[in-house]
Amino acid sequence: MAPLTTPPRPADFAHVRDWVFDLDNTLYPHHVDLFAQIDRNMTDYVATLLQLEPTEARALQKAYYRDHGTTLQGLMINHGVDPNDFLQKAHAIDYTVIPADPALGEAIKALPGRKFIFTNGTVAHAEMTARALGILDHFETIFDIVAAEYVPKPAGATYDKFMALNRVDTAHAAMFEDLPRNLVVPKALGMTTVLTVPRNLEYAFSEIWERHGESDDQIDYVTEDLATFLQTLID
Repeated sequence: MAPLTTPPRPADFAHVRDWVFDLDNTLYPHHVDLFAQIDRNMTDYVATLLQLEPTEARALQKAYYRDHGTTLQGLMINHGVDPNDFLQKAHAIDYTVIPADPALGEAIKALPGRKFIFTNGTVAHAEMTARALGILDHFETIFDIVAAEYVPKPAGATYDKFMALNRVDTAHAAMFEDLPRNLVVPKALGMTTVLTVPRNLEYAFSEIWERHGESDDQIDYVTEDLATFLQTLID
């Protein structure tokens, strides 16, 4: 059982050579609220598609997200939507709200080995976000929802596909995520796992089931400041 926040022990990461990072609410902090824009776009999409009132559309969107890993997966299964159309509209957002993070960039650059972005979003969204943060050039590659054939985390097959494609040795890898359920498979595969949480655990836009709890045994470490956490590993 992981405490609410845990300072890293560098010895626990000395073996890591592949560093795998989720994107949204992981590589940038929760308070940036970038995902809130995407969330609104998805609600609007569901409302327009199914001719629902906003409150009904949001409830259905969240149900699909909870049950299928992404709203998109639920819409594809139940309504046959075009994933490209959905993703384009969902990610029509203002990226200028993302502040550059030189400290994070330096910390990621200094990590030994390869670094990856593994996201349920798109490559284009990840590139725009990472470029705004000033960290894009530090990553080996981006594995997105398209590469996953639209089957999102936390599906085990999607992790297997990512690991095989990039020849990741999970015994020498670490995974950074903001959703506890997305760390279950990495932990089972032998990865060191780190959960990123909002500052002071202020979950403004998350659902109850998305939050860190006392029974999350798949979590090795918890941090609310990714840059400082990584800097501690390389000092």
